[in-house]
Amino acid sequence: MAGRARTRRRWSHEEKRQIVAQTLVPGMSVSQVARRYDVNANLVFTWRRDPRLRPSVEQEPEPTFLPVEVVSGPVADPVAAPTTIEVALCNGHRVSVTGAFDVETLCRLVQGLAR
Repeated sequence: MAGRARTRRRWSHEEKRQIVAQTLVPGMSVSQVARRYDVNANLVFTWRRDPRLRPSVEQEPEPTFLPVEVVSGPVADPVAAPTTIEVALCNGHRVSVTGAFDVETLCRLVQGLAR
């Protein structure tokens, strides 16, 4: 049974950098990216270890800060019983609150983190 000879594919450094950068996105796995480009996942792991293919500092997103409002006085409508609530957002942020909390303030915090 005669088969077609496989040709070796050549990836440019820029293509490798783009593939490596996609594996660093939160929620994205190396195997997903490897399947997308029809390349062996072990090869992508090798590229990730190569310092020449790591994203430069300027490509990394800068941290963002949310505005904070400090209010003096008692918190309005706290939840009566000591409670623990944990909110996990799809963008990877996680908020955990234990004890009494203001529901409106917590909602504003979660909405701000969801952006």
